[in-house]
Amino acid sequence: MNALRIVLTIVMIAISVIITVIILMQEGKDQGLGAISGAAETYWGKNKGRSMEGNLLRWTVILVIAFFALAMLLNMSIF
Repeated sequence: MNALRIVLTIVMIAISVIITVIILMQEGKDQGLGAISGAAETYWGKNKGRSMEGNLLRWTVILVIAFFALAMLLNMSIF
């Protein structure tokens, strides 16, 4: 059981590093000067779910859920 705990801890550290990188890759939520010139309504703005930004958001949510599940699992006293 001790080896499993070590492996899960290493996986949790890897997930936390990946979450940090993904969050830093995301753009800010403010629209900046694009809202003034009308550039906010572009193709990528309308199809955000299929763009890279949408994929980054989706992976952020998935990895955060995995992180919390691992944190709860590692905090249980079954190991």
